[in-house]
Amino acid sequence: EIILIQDADLEYDPADYRALVRPIVAGRAEVVYGSRIHGAKVFGTNKYSYFHFYWGGRLLSWLTNLLFGVRVTDESTGYKVFSRNALEQILPLEYRGFEFCSEVTAKLARRGIRIHEVPIHYYPRSRAQGKKITWRHGVQAVFTLLHFRFARPAKTPQDREVLAGSQADVKL
Repeated sequence: EIILIQDADLEYDPADYRALVRPIVAGRAEVVYGSRIHGAKVFGTNKYSYFHFYWGGRLLSWLTNLLFGVRVTDESTGYKVFSRNALEQILPLEYRGFEFCSEVTAKLARRGIRIHEVPIHYYPRSRAQGKKITWRHGVQAVFTLLHFRFARPAKTPQDREVLAGSQADVKL
C-alpha cells in the first residue's frame, strides 16, 4: 500500500526509510518527498558535489511553487514515497528520465495532492564517481513543468466512461 522510489546511485540513505514512510502510515500525508534542503544547512549536513546542482534544484523548486501554487523545497529529489491511492491518481506516467520528477510533482499538484517533506541525508557523487546529470536535464525539467502546467488535464478512466456514455446518448 506504500510505494517508495529511491535513486539507485547510493546518494540517498536507506536509513531514512522510516522517517519517509511514517507520515503516510500515520495518516498525515499521501505523498512524502525526502528533502535535501528542508532542515539542513545549505552546505552543511547535505553537501552538494557541485554548486550549480544546488542552485539548479532550488530554481526548479521555486518554479514548481510558482507554477502550481505548492510549497516544496526539493522538487527534484530522488526520494519519493506514495500511498497507493495517490500514485494511482497520477498514472499513467510518461517520462522515464530526469523529467520524471517534474512530471510526478506537476501531476500531484494538479490533482490537489499535498506533498509532505521530511529532511533526509544526502551523499552526492562527483562526475568522476558517475554523476551524469547536466544543465540539459534541468532545461528538460523546466519544459516538463511548463507542459504540465499549461496542458489540458488528461481525462481519467472514469471521465472517459462518463463521456463515452453521454456521447452515445447524443443524436446529431
